Amino acid sequence: MYETILAPTDGSDHARRAAAHACALASAFDGEVHVLAVADVQAAAGPFSAGGISPEERERFERQSREWLETTEESIPEDVPCQTVLRDGSPAKTIAEYADEIDAGMIAMGTHGRSGVSRYVLGSVSERVLRLADAPVFTVKAGDRTEPGEPIEDVLVPTDGSRRAAAAVEHGIALAGIDGARVHAVSVLDEPVGLADEDVLPDEVHDEIRTQARAATEEVASAAQAAGLEAVTDLRPGRPAEELLAYVDEAGIDLIAMGTQGRTGLNRYLLGSTTERVVRHAPIPVVAVRAPEEE
Repeated sequence: MYETILAPTDGSDHARRAAAHACALASAFDGEVHVLAVADVQAAAGPFSAGGISPEERERFERQSREWLETTEESIPEDVPCQTVLRDGSPAKTIAEYADEIDAGMIAMGTHGRSGVSRYVLGSVSERVLRLADAPVFTVKAGDRTEPGEPIEDVLVPTDGSRRAAAAVEHGIALAGIDGARVHAVSVLDEPVGLADEDVLPDEVHDEIRTQARAATEEVASAAQAAGLEAVTDLRPGRPAEELLAYVDEAGIDLIAMGTQGRTGLNRYLLGSTTERVVRHAPIPVVAVRAPEEE
């Protein structure tokens, strides 16, 4: 499932942490890791520099990128096949394009990196990769509590019964299967709030919302149990991102697998606000999976 894993790097602690997770996944799935550094020469030149940068500056910039690659490659275990690649271009676009080129099963990247024109694995870049890439994106911070290679015991798979949420179920179960983890199927009942007394939803509407949410969690749990995994379900009222993050702490979750919105407009897509907030604030890795395009 993850025969090829792409690990972009900018030499930061966040990127090194992501590469370590990529290696652990590659070992579990007999895959290989591609380490990619993108020399964003245009950003180094600045928006008002029509002539670009000097050959000497370009060489310095690319030399630094090669150092990131070499440092990362040295950290890859000998039993994990690894390729290193240096590309010029816009970081997010280049990462997404290279992932397509190698048919990456997953992109593992840091969500925050160093600032400045010569560093690129920033929160904003990882979010743009989430918007552009077809492959699932495994996001991680340097301070996340889930250690690379340590057993994963509890995996959270949020669901609202939508096609978007369903896209992540297979990945959540596959990752839980590495160590026989428990799958937590959770649905947050984001019911309308702030209504006037005369506009309060009828009981039957609340009942229908709960019925659909319960069915969605039970469907995820059934899929996990069919794969030989333990599964639990939970329904929680409240705001989705806040409740999911609270559940992560309460249940001791090690990994989240959740869906994102499909593309809209000019061949792009907007990351669902819930997924975006969870990726930014979760103290553990998050695998964001985009649903396939509608015909």
